[in-house]
Amino acid sequence: MPSTHPHPLAGVYAAAVTPLTAEDTPDLQAIPALLEFLAGRGAHGALILGTTGEGPSFSPAERAAIFRAAAQVRAAYPDFRLLAGTGTPSWTESADLSRAAFEAGFEGVVVLPPFYFRNAPEEGLFRWFARLIRAAVPPGKYLLGYHIPQVSGVGLSLDLLARLKEAFPRRFAGLKDSSGDPQHARALGERFGEGLLVLNGNDRLLSRALHHRAGGCITALANLHSPDSRRVWDSFQQGAPDTAAQTRLDAARAALDAHPPAAVYLKQRLHTEHGFPLWPVRPPLVSG
Repeated sequence: MPSTHPHPLAGVYAAAVTPLTAEDTPDLQAIPALLEFLAGRGAHGALILGTTGEGPSFSPAERAAIFRAAAQVRAAYPDFRLLAGTGTPSWTESADLSRAAFEAGFEGVVVLPPFYFRNAPEEGLFRWFARLIRAAVPPGKYLLGYHIPQVSGVGLSLDLLARLKEAFPRRFAGLKDSSGDPQHARALGERFGEGLLVLNGNDRLLSRALHHRAGGCITALANLHSPDSRRVWDSFQQGAPDTAAQTRLDAARAALDAHPPAAVYLKQRLHTEHGFPLWPVRPPLVSG
């Protein structure tokens, strides 16, 4: 059925790679050009410094500089939306990073749960997010949780999401669901409908997630295949899903999954197929 998802952040996002120089520093001049490329190929926006962007590998000062560089895309694409990965185990550091993103003009932040204490109780997770939201998310801006338990070791339960949404109905928008679990996508839709913004993180699940009332996607593959992601999104809004585009995404995602880590594969493909410099990755990742 067609969707009329009401949230202003609904859409297709690329989990952007982070350009680096040969000296292992952020290539601040290359970042706006990459984002302009993504905007020109149909992405509604980009997540800066998520998993694919190697976010945890950068210092707070480097992250703030990357946020400012990313905001320069607005000169060419003023409506291009920007989300920032700002999660660390410290809510105070996460708040500082989130404020830096909002000061740069970003619409939202995507926040990992505190991933060091993996057995923290749900009450502790709620208090952690609540403090962060109160301290760093201004009116008119948004926080999404980042659900990727296979990497972070800490999941965001449906009950926790419901509690955060009740406590912060506007500022807590929802989550990026990178679990890759089709049953979880279904459970989110059944529990929340369109009352919670869900941005799916696995291209193979995009059509299914949209069917279960997701608001769009944030994916690594969109660095290369955002035109097909946008076709799936647009066709779903029109009530005539583009199964051919979804099939192409399935095949492209299989190739991505066969060549981990994603950042290395994507930087190589952006170089060979689209003429970008062959950007390195930062240790502990290693270029192929």
